[in-house]
Amino acid sequence: MYPFVKRILDLTLSIIALVILSPFLIPIIILLKLTGEGEVWYKQNRVGHKNQNFKIWKFATMLKNSPNMGTGSLTVRDDPRVTSIGKYLRKSKVNELPQIINVLKGDMSIVGPRPQMKVDFDVYPETVQSAIYNEKPGITSIGSIIFRDEEKLMTETDRPVQEYYAQVIAPYKGKLELWYQERANIFNDIKIIFLTAWSIPFPESKLVRKLFKGLPTSELLNL
Repeated sequence: MYPFVKRILDLTLSIIALVILSPFLIPIIILLKLTGEGEVWYKQNRVGHKNQNFKIWKFATMLKNSPNMGTGSLTVRDDPRVTSIGKYLRKSKVNELPQIINVLKGDMSIVGPRPQMKVDFDVYPETVQSAIYNEKPGITSIGSIIFRDEEKLMTETDRPVQEYYAQVIAPYKGKLELWYQERANIFNDIKIIFLTAWSIPFPESKLVRKLFKGLPTSELLNL
């Protein structure tokens, strides 16, 4: 019953979002076309449901050759590969809105573990790799809320970025997503959607731990 109700919720919210956000999204499309490299859409292979690849949609916020530059698939604060407009789109998470298209197509849900590039998926522990995408990936998730400012963490570490992600961030992020997967229901999904909106004006809020008691903690991260 839950998957059916969730799909109805996904379709309903996606259609409503497209209608309401259209006047806001059209100016962004025009602005992106006139700035940076003139790219509007960013489409990339990601690992999705049952570990199958799909094309994710985002607004273009980085230089086209970014995966072959600097820190590769990982982004740090004030990353020089991010365009001037892209900086604001990423900070507000507006760059993720085109994933509504993925939800309508059925590749993604509103709530679910964030889809990873293969290179980042491969650093998850095997126990996480085998289970994390038993649910469809989502636009937002418990991990997205806890790691809302992941770029800051990557910037502040004194360890190599790829090593820090693989040994500190990925294991904890995977632990969070599997914890949530065991408790997934429509009520909790609605709480995640609310917390995602809440974190935009209140990025330092700890409300997530009040609404989700017993969330896993990390000895290496103060989140």
